[in-house]
Amino acid sequence: MMEIILPEQAIPHRVPLLRPTRRRRPRRRLRRRNSAPPRRDALPRQQAYTQGNLATTYARLGRYERALQIEGDVYQGYLRHLGEEHGDTLITVNNYVNSLIINNRSEEAQVLMRKMIPVARRTLGEGHETTLQMRWNYALALYRDAGATVDNLREAVTTLEDTEQIARRVLGGAHPLTGRIEFRLREAREELAARETPSPSA
Repeated sequence: MMEIILPEQAIPHRVPLLRPTRRRRPRRRLRRRNSAPPRRDALPRQQAYTQGNLATTYARLGRYERALQIEGDVYQGYLRHLGEEHGDTLITVNNYVNSLIINNRSEEAQVLMRKMIPVARRTLGEGHETTLQMRWNYALALYRDAGATVDNLREAVTTLEDTEQIARRVLGGAHPLTGRIEFRLREAREELAARETPSPSA
């Protein structure tokens, strides 16, 4: 079987991260005396963007615990300033969950995804890339959990099968995200088959 080489191969099981889009600022102009002050959330969002990139750097260096701490701070910052339904917040929670999985905290990742996936579906839609990646992360948290049951593995496979169908329909089979979901689906099926097949000594 041909091995699929993932862009983030150096980081085990890490989803290629999205980052909130950095908005270009217009050229600085002199403010009139009665003009509105700058938005109060501008500085926190700028700081969060910088921290997010720093977390990615730590992860690439193998410092996963430090990356997790930063991702958690970034998520909480976006949640506090923009709310849970904002697209940037949903991207940051996805990145945070990915770090939880890497640090073997899959149960926490599952709980958070069960809460936030319905929010992404409602605000972004089933076929949005962020929603698809969140479902992918949820399935990953299920079958990468050291204490995963057969039912957990079956749920992971079912989730990835549904996610792959949506990605194929909305994004197309040639889209990189569709290919990555298919890769994880094969991996989850292998995990399930290994658990369902009785050992020779049984």
